[in-house]
Amino acid sequence: MIEHSRQYDVILDAREDRCPMPLLKVKLALSKMQSGQVLSVTTCDSGSLKDIPQYLDLQGHSLLSLSDVKNEFCFIIQKDSINTPC
Repeated sequence: MIEHSRQYDVILDAREDRCPMPLLKVKLALSKMQSGQVLSVTTCDSGSLKDIPQYLDLQGHSLLSLSDVKNEFCFIIQKDSINTPC
């Protein structure tokens, strides 16, 4: 589910998804966002702890924060202007 809020430009709830869906949804959400916008992603898939940061590094996006609360992982991502096509 994708939502919009005042604190974040886009909120992505991927808690029910398993690998590779959280990463695919992050890619899709970022592709629709403008440079500088902020995406909040929540997932329960532990594979995301490796997959999402690695993808962000490759694409030039910024991981602003990562938290783990009771095995729910929350990524705060800023879409940067320097990125390459998916």
